[in-house]
Amino acid sequence: MPRPLAALLLLLCTMFWGFAFVAQKSAMDSIGPLSFAGVRYIIGGLLVLPLALYECRRRKVALTPRHWSLIAVLCLAFFFGSWLQQAGLSTTTATNGGFLTGLYVFFVPLIGYFVFRSRPHWIVYVGVPLALVGIYYLNGGGLHTFNSGDWLIVGSAVFWAMHVLTLGHLANETGLPIFVSAISFLVAGTLAAFIAVPTEAPTLAQISGTWMQLAYAAVLSTAVGFTLQAVGQQYVPPANAAIILSAESLFAALGGAVVMGDRLPPVGYFGAALMFLAIVMVETVPALIARRQVHEPRSTN
Repeated sequence: MPRPLAALLLLLCTMFWGFAFVAQKSAMDSIGPLSFAGVRYIIGGLLVLPLALYECRRRKVALTPRHWSLIAVLCLAFFFGSWLQQAGLSTTTATNGGFLTGLYVFFVPLIGYFVFRSRPHWIVYVGVPLALVGIYYLNGGGLHTFNSGDWLIVGSAVFWAMHVLTLGHLANETGLPIFVSAISFLVAGTLAAFIAVPTEAPTLAQISGTWMQLAYAAVLSTAVGFTLQAVGQQYVPPANAAIILSAESLFAALGGAVVMGDRLPPVGYFGAALMFLAIVMVETVPALIARRQVHEPRSTN
């Protein structure tokens, strides 16, 4: 696949993910967060399942008990990340949701250090304070302006980081990223629906009333978005792909402004810019340094 086409696939992926915050936010007027997540991921998982089964047959990998244990962790991380994010969007904006979800970039190396004893890259010590300053200014210059929804989405970023770490290990060990992701979609969706029935009592009228948001989130954000990411990243260098994928927060802000009329306070745009800069730095600097070291000529002395 030509590299420009692969970059376009990744850009479409981030667009689908970013605009999904608008669909998720608007759906909260009619349906509970668990109900929405349950229907969304069951549909998305079923749509990805044929491709996942094809990948499994082609790879012919025998999954071990350890693999299944990691898949269980993956499913739980995906479920709690989705639940907290969706619940947070009930009271915060799509714009804030997009930027705050991006904090998973910083939790990935931190969790990796404490769980797997892998020392974070030095750029993390620059990016984390920068992101915290961005959070401070995002809602006007003070944490007192953060509501419960903002904090729920920050919490969801921790679980998204666990999801990224677990998926990375499973993908490296099994070579089945689409298969294990499809399982996580179906398990998380089933678990969300199981809890939603007694706690939110969803009705067919509520589900049908949000069919457009569900269709977008299930088809474009979940099924199509993940597949485009899986395909595109095979042909784009990591540093370039990270820059493109980090644009998810910008698409969330654009969608929130155009569709829902979200507006940040003047200083909030400065905070959003700091957060986006920190995300891009943490994602790209390590890859760029590693690439430079590989291409540096060795001394002949």
